[in-house]
Amino acid sequence: MKKESNLKRLLRYAGGYKYLTIASWILSALSALVALLPFVYIWKVIKEVLDVAPNYRDVQDLSHNGWMAVGFAVAAILIYIVALMCSHLAAFRVQANMRTKAMHHIVTLPMGFMSGSGSGKVRKIVYESSAATETYLAHQLPDKANALATPVGLIVLLLVFDWRLGLLSLLPVVAAFVIMSFMTGKRMAEKMEEYNNALGQMAGEAVEYVRGISVVKTFGQSVFSFRRFKEAIDNYEKWVIAYTKDLRFPMMCYTTLVNGIFAVLVAAALVMTSGGVTNEFLLNLMYYIIITPIITLTLTKIMYASENKLIVADAMSRIDSILEMEPLPETDHPKHPKDNSVELSGVSFRYKDASVNFTPRNALENISLTIRPGEHVAFVGPSGGGKTTLASIVARFWDVREGSVKIGGVNVKDIPKEELMDTVSFVFQDSKLLKTSVLENVRMAKPDASRGEILKALHDAQCDDILEKLPQGVDTVVGAKGVYLSGGEQQRISIARVMLKNAPILILDEATAFADPDNEAKVQAAFSVLAKGKTVLMIAHRLSTVTGADRIVVIKDGKIEDTGTHGQLKDKDGLYAEMWRQYNKAAKWKVGVSNA
Repeated sequence: MKKESNLKRLLRYAGGYKYLTIASWILSALSALVALLPFVYIWKVIKEVLDVAPNYRDVQDLSHNGWMAVGFAVAAILIYIVALMCSHLAAFRVQANMRTKAMHHIVTLPMGFMSGSGSGKVRKIVYESSAATETYLAHQLPDKANALATPVGLIVLLLVFDWRLGLLSLLPVVAAFVIMSFMTGKRMAEKMEEYNNALGQMAGEAVEYVRGISVVKTFGQSVFSFRRFKEAIDNYEKWVIAYTKDLRFPMMCYTTLVNGIFAVLVAAALVMTSGGVTNEFLLNLMYYIIITPIITLTLTKIMYASENKLIVADAMSRIDSILEMEPLPETDHPKHPKDNSVELSGVSFRYKDASVNFTPRNALENISLTIRPGEHVAFVGPSGGGKTTLASIVARFWDVREGSVKIGGVNVKDIPKEELMDTVSFVFQDSKLLKTSVLENVRMAKPDASRGEILKALHDAQCDDILEKLPQGVDTVVGAKGVYLSGGEQQRISIARVMLKNAPILILDEATAFADPDNEAKVQAAFSVLAKGKTVLMIAHRLSTVTGADRIVVIKDGKIEDTGTHGQLKDKDGLYAEMWRQYNKAAKWKVGVSNA
């Protein structure tokens, strides 16, 4: 089956505006033909001047021909402006529709999609790839129609006055076109994909670097402390330099040929006029020297249009990489949890492309665990052991490869997506607030909530001191000029959001990681209110925060090492007892002060 062209797909995004795109091509081509008419009148002006020389007072139609040339030039510009207006309206609609479709699809993808792909990479695909199509539709396609129409009229003009000079003018053009085909062919498409891969990698790593800049500055490090970011920059630099050197010679030849047509004409004129010069030949030579720069401009437009076509093809393939991702399947026979218990049976899970020494590695391996309704369970263990992954599959950020995850006795795959989101709340270690008012940030959890309900949730989340210092209180826009909140303050507002939602199952992922001591105390007080009557899954490295849990599950290398209460685990040999000893040792450590 023949694959649909990128242009047809773009026009489908345009909807009814595609007719404006077609109109822009027609008008642009018409503009190109009208733009050639002034050169006919320029030829007439030169002819009349040569015919009456040296009696220039005898000229009769000079003014008329001159104004006709100006009139057609102005008409060509006006037609081209109308063409661009049509193309821009359609291009903006395509760009908006592409972004809308991509974002609508992204929200249907598994919750883990963003963490796995990286926000920088996704932003670049959605924003920059759609922007590339705008340039192509708004400028390059009308210019290409213009550039394709120009040679048709130009060939007529080149051959009608003196076919010999006309053919000589086309020889460098043919050679330049061959070189251009080499630079914009299949090899160029592969290079363009490599370029965008390198740029996308660098953009993604840059976002991660900026997020960690506080750590870099605190410890006086440089960009070299982020090895992956530095490698991404180095790879991009090597690619750009190598690619530039690779195209240096063909580009030099192409530029010389398209700008050297007049030199060919002058050399030919010296040979052709060895027996003497006629007024007619001189007229045609001057005319061809004046008109041939149009060839240079036309070829350049075609080259850039070809290059941009490759950019658009790559952009469309990147948009497709998102649109082709399958959302989590929805059941045709929805079931409803009978309580807020959680049960994992023989669960194994592996991230895409995850491996160690080229051997596939599961993030979770044969996990079986039952959490009773209202039970508070803490997950602890070494970093990378699978704690966050375990909590994520309960909220169905991903689907498990083997086994089952049940809430209230029902497989999470059989629970409608909206009901599952209402059943499970997730408080991340790095909470995000949108650039809108505190009120609207909290209301996201329950769009129909009243102002009173939101204020109560903020009060229960220990946010009263935050609201008191904000210039417009709860209506203050977060991120507005002069309005900044610390990590702990953002966390408390996020907790207010979760309180308003009031889901029966609560997952806390290192929820106090970025809080200072004062904020941590208030966050913990908020959690004590939030957790009442709820099933709580808590992920923590700070062991002092889990000592009161009903049960502690120790996880290492994707497996459950041990379970029990704090008292049971700390008194027997095992990973938890060793972690507890190391934690207390670190807590008692103090910086020595010399008395010297």
